Amino acid sequence: MLDTFYKEFGYGYVPRWHHDVVDLKGTYLDDPRHQLLVAVHGREVVGTTGVRSHGPNHPPHPRWLAEAYPSGTTAQLVRVYVRPEHRRRGLARALVDAACDAVAETPGYERIYLHTNVNIEGAEPFWRSVAKEVFDARTTGEHGPGFATVHFEIPL
Repeated sequence: MLDTFYKEFGYGYVPRWHHDVVDLKGTYLDDPRHQLLVAVHGREVVGTTGVRSHGPNHPPHPRWLAEAYPSGTTAQLVRVYVRPEHRRRGLARALVDAACDAVAETPGYERIYLHTNVNIEGAEPFWRSVAKEVFDARTTGEHGPGFATVHFEIPL
């Protein structure tokens, strides 16, 4: 995941956005409603997908969006990353499908939400193939220059 922040996104680790990555146990293992799926090839982690029971934060996201996807009843997909050399093989779809299946089996969730930076190669077509857009924030600059955020929902 850290490789993605530095190599793909180009801005590195940002504590207020990425705290879960340095506290995997506290975030994903100690909370029974959270999970982290990891794909391994040989001894190398090549893909991840996380689920957290928190909706989008306001700010930086619009208040109406945070209210539409409240924490507790919203399962947010996070950290959906596949190493570039392992893409286009169905790995991200398998991880997302497994995460969505787990969410559907977890009591209390009503919605599956995610947001992505569509500047990352392949991100936008992938998410449009599995989710429906709820808000295109590219014109708002909600994360600042260089970010192209689009928010999605996956039917539960």
